[in-house]
Amino acid sequence: MTNKEIERRLGDFLHLVQKPARYTGGEYNITVKEQADVRIALSYPDLYDVGMANNGIRILYEAVNRIDGAACERVFAVAPDFEAELKKRDIPLYTLETYTPLHELDMIGFNIAHELLITNILQVLDLGRIAVLRTERDEGDPIVIAGGEFTSNPFPAADFIDLFFIGEGEEGMPEIAAALKRCKAAGMKRTEIISELA
Repeated sequence: MTNKEIERRLGDFLHLVQKPARYTGGEYNITVKEQADVRIALSYPDLYDVGMANNGIRILYEAVNRIDGAACERVFAVAPDFEAELKKRDIPLYTLETYTPLHELDMIGFNIAHELLITNILQVLDLGRIAVLRTERDEGDPIVIAGGEFTSNPFPAADFIDLFFIGEGEEGMPEIAAALKRCKAAGMKRTEIISELA
């Protein structure tokens, strides 16, 4: 399903869900890069209303989008009514900037504040058509990375996350995005990229 088709099909059912603006993007001051060498989504894995109140997401979003050729977009967990519509209509979860299905990204990064958000991560991955278990992901899947306060003890989420970043994300995430861009340009395989990032 193409980005444009997702955008078009949202018009068929957004009026049926509560707070439809959570799922449309288009806010002031967003960055939209139609063409990019690497496309990354950042997620605070909660509803849009909660996620956009997280300053860490805003800082990382701006830092990555400063890199030439790197597009940083956003995705959040969704409410049950929207989740049901996506499943019923066989539409993958997508980014808010360009409606890119999550499984077509190069990387998805989660900012995890506490362990209660793990189930929301699973929802985002599942709706985005990314294998929930890291051992079931293959060459075409995006790399799933996580950071934030939770990663001081990342083990409970180790089955679902390819890489954990422990430290200051505003310094590390631009380095990660630049390395991802370099690795992709060199034609490295997914497992090789993960090793390089590690």
